[in-house]
Amino acid sequence: MSDVLLVLTLPAALLWPLLLMLRVPLVAALADRGQPRVPLDGPWCSAPLPALLLALGVDEGTLVIDWWLLGGHWALDGTRGPLLAFTALLWLLAGGYARGYLAGEQARAVAGDGAAEARLMRFALLWPLTLSGNLLLLVAEDIASFYMGFAVMTFAAYGLVVHSQARDARIGGLAYLVMAVLGEGLILAGLLWGAGSAGTTTLGGLREGMLDAPGGAWMGLLLWLGFGVKAGVIGLHFWLPLAHPVAPTPASAVLSGAMIKAGLVGWLFTLPLGESAAGEAFVWLGRTMLVTGLVAAIGAALYGVCQRHPKAVLAYSSISQMGMITALVAMGLVAPTLWPALSAAVVLFAAHHGLTKGALFLGVGIGEHPPRLPSWLLWTLLVLPALSLTGALASGLAGKWAFKAVLDDGGHPAVVTWLSLAAVGTTALMARTLWCQWQGERQARKEGLERLVSPMPLAWLATLLAALTLPWWLGGERFRLGWPPLAELPGLLWPLALGLLGSVVVWAVARRRPLRLPRRLPPGDLWWLLEKGWQRLRALGQGNLARLASAQGTWVAWWLERERDAIRALDGMTRAEGWLRHHAAVLMMGVAVGLALLMLFAPA
Repeated sequence: MSDVLLVLTLPAALLWPLLLMLRVPLVAALADRGQPRVPLDGPWCSAPLPALLLALGVDEGTLVIDWWLLGGHWALDGTRGPLLAFTALLWLLAGGYARGYLAGEQARAVAGDGAAEARLMRFALLWPLTLSGNLLLLVAEDIASFYMGFAVMTFAAYGLVVHSQARDARIGGLAYLVMAVLGEGLILAGLLWGAGSAGTTTLGGLREGMLDAPGGAWMGLLLWLGFGVKAGVIGLHFWLPLAHPVAPTPASAVLSGAMIKAGLVGWLFTLPLGESAAGEAFVWLGRTMLVTGLVAAIGAALYGVCQRHPKAVLAYSSISQMGMITALVAMGLVAPTLWPALSAAVVLFAAHHGLTKGALFLGVGIGEHPPRLPSWLLWTLLVLPALSLTGALASGLAGKWAFKAVLDDGGHPAVVTWLSLAAVGTTALMARTLWCQWQGERQARKEGLERLVSPMPLAWLATLLAALTLPWWLGGERFRLGWPPLAELPGLLWPLALGLLGSVVVWAVARRRPLRLPRRLPPGDLWWLLEKGWQRLRALGQGNLARLASAQGTWVAWWLERERDAIRALDGMTRAEGWLRHHAAVLMMGVAVGLALLMLFAPA
């Protein structure tokens, strides 16, 4: 029965966003000249709805389409279903939020602003296209479909990042595109190498073949780094704090909440996690992932608290949270026996982060255009997802307990300690985010409240509710992992207490004596170092080219002078030849007379 439902609903879930994308230019072309164009309407917002209904209504199933690419193999299971559910829900709510967020731009487009209309049409086209790629990679089991979905999502999202066309948006778009191309190259290399070695076209066959392949660990390294670009692995992460803050707020929500999880999905579906037959090389790969994940989790928090814009702080929070997820995934290679229990905790943690981070990003837009609510109520609602992300409330507490219990029982308390230290950083990041939002909200109220279009607060509240109640509706019994006993609460909540204490101390010190950094720490960190290095390399190259051009000019001048000398010599020879031709008869007579005299006076 599940397979029948999947056959009926999965194609509709994947095609509906594409049909809505095609509908945008069609409606615009058929509209009367004087009729206003409103591309972000109700049907447009419904693009993820069939996928959400599919994820909530079908537990498992497989759909095989032989004529699709190299053979289509799409599936839903205990991992894909929950990932699809929270992804589709976040896209649905962010789409509704976008209707209100871009209402001003839509009004300018209706009034005849051509630039606003072009931006709006581009957003209306690329939003469902990006969504379709995101959905396809979640349900694809065959390698061709998976990579196609990943690539479509990646490159279509570039248009969402550069939507405003401002300078910061172009810089963020450049960083996004450069790293996207690098990541796609690494992914393609790993997939082609692994598929060719195993002789398979499915992700399951790729995982199994990687275990026995001579270079299996190198394939895994390529795939870890390739998908790590999307997941914010340290060293490949710097596009996130440049791209996420400059995108429109609803796009930032899906970028940081849903699309960043595509890197995790790639790891879950391609790496041999939980395979006890994996060799020592895979264990070393897991240890490398574990160390880099913990470095990202803590380092991003330290750098992120120095940012000034709440969306930049949230971007570094995403790097930190994905670092924690990277460390948990690494345990599937380091300690394979833990993976069956740990995998559910990883999926729950990913879904919790996706919806909670979506609520936080959408809350930034609410803070910039605060509704006419009492301040205490508004800030209570803004604080709730921040507390959940620290692991102290609702789905955050459930997710944290889920992986802590598994790691403690498996004999890895050190990993729990490091993750708890990262949670201290998360608390500091949330405090910094709320502080930046409070300053922005004060400024907005001082300048006068703008009219808040109704879909924005409704979508934000729905996202917040979905995030807080996640364990009760996501994926059935597998994700109802229980709540921690009271005796465990101190071990779970001390990072929150320590983070809050540190934040209060820093605030008190800064209030008495403002802290001044010797240099501003810009979002993007390594990007600016790389740009400076590139500029120096470019200047060095241009200097060498200038010296080469100068040497070339000298060399050419020398040869031109030699050419002129040769031409002068040839001119002299030509004149001499002409003189000889002109006096040939006289010369011949002279030669004849000379020969005659020689013969006459020659001795006998």
